[in-house]
Amino acid sequence: MIRLTLTAIILGSLTSVATAAQTEETKPADPYFQQFHPLKAPAPARHFLKPGDRLAICGDSITEQKMYSRIMETYLTVCVPELDISVRQYGWSGETAPQFLARMTNDCLRFNPTVETTCYGMNDHGYRIYTDSIGQKYRTNSIAIVEAFKAHGGRVIEGSPGCVGKRPAWGRDPNATTDQLNQNLCELRNIALAIATDEKVGFADVFWPMLVESHEMQEKYGTNYTVAGKDGVHPDWAGHVVMAYAFLHALGLDGDIGTFTVDLKSGKAKVSSGHELLGFKDGELTIKSHRYPFCIGEGDPIKDNNIHAGTLLVPFNQELNRLMLVVKRPQAKSYKVTWGDESKSFSAEQLTKGINLAEEFGKNPFSEAFNKVDNTVGKKQAYETAEIKQTFRSADARADMEATVAKAEQQREPLVAAIKAAMTG
Repeated sequence: MIRLTLTAIILGSLTSVATAAQTEETKPADPYFQQFHPLKAPAPARHFLKPGDRLAICGDSITEQKMYSRIMETYLTVCVPELDISVRQYGWSGETAPQFLARMTNDCLRFNPTVETTCYGMNDHGYRIYTDSIGQKYRTNSIAIVEAFKAHGGRVIEGSPGCVGKRPAWGRDPNATTDQLNQNLCELRNIALAIATDEKVGFADVFWPMLVESHEMQEKYGTNYTVAGKDGVHPDWAGHVVMAYAFLHALGLDGDIGTFTVDLKSGKAKVSSGHELLGFKDGELTIKSHRYPFCIGEGDPIKDNNIHAGTLLVPFNQELNRLMLVVKRPQAKSYKVTWGDESKSFSAEQLTKGINLAEEFGKNPFSEAFNKVDNTVGKKQAYETAEIKQTFRSADARADMEATVAKAEQQREPLVAAIKAAMTG
């Protein structure tokens, strides 16, 4: 059960900005960005997901880190439980689009996914200056992947590669600069967008927000803040929030976790779907919830190793994670809101417009239950890496793949059940 209390005191306000549509994505004023030409991506289709969908998250070592994929699965489990989405991650270190194409039937299509996200291009770009042959190989194999998924009834989100923060130690061209590598990746990003348009599938822009935030955060906080990761390629949690946001945004989720509305003059309250009102008396609101917000935690906002910092790079909370408290007819100029062990002050104007509890209270009464779900998701995704990379490549698999898969799935089933138990328990 969730309790909120409101106490009269004193307080401040909020602002917002908008951007104009154009042929290319909006560029910051910094001249650095003029060398890049990311084409304008279309708005995502709303409500892309359907109840009971089976989501396959496909990609290279960045996916195999099991960070953005874990954020996605935990989000889908706790924030939209009514959709009952099942998830598998298929990350494979060093993989390119043609390499995934070669294994997708054995590893992925056998499980009949209905929705698929792809994130290739980082290894496909070869860590060198762009050439037409790089683009053509990436285009041909990416189209083949999309068409194979579509032929099996899948609905695809074609993800772009991310950016690099520096030329990695394994870079194949010692003369290629970081900017030239990112120009290459921007070309592949535009190819992915063109594929999504031509194939009439969704598109997730990972590259442009990562590049923008990578440059701007280093200008602001120095070179220790690495959106693309300390090695230049593999992000920490902040960068993975940017990636998860890109895919969840592309999936058309509305981000409406719930709204709690209280009328302080009448003493009445109401809550939206997914929540039950148990009582409202003397400024205390008691609610039972069947849907959780994504709990962002309390990490240092100027370090790249935590989810809270990542939510400041993209509109994660504003677009995907809104648990609103709206106060009607306030009787004082300001109030203290207490949720769990934390209290914050808000003006009557802010409360009348509505405050996002998920954003304002990183640690809250949902946090313990949320962490149980997230931990079980992490264990299941770790098993999926071993299942694909080891069990499906074992001597037993070579002797009898179907029997090996069946046995491996029996071992996976309790991990899936543990996630459901953590959510409902």
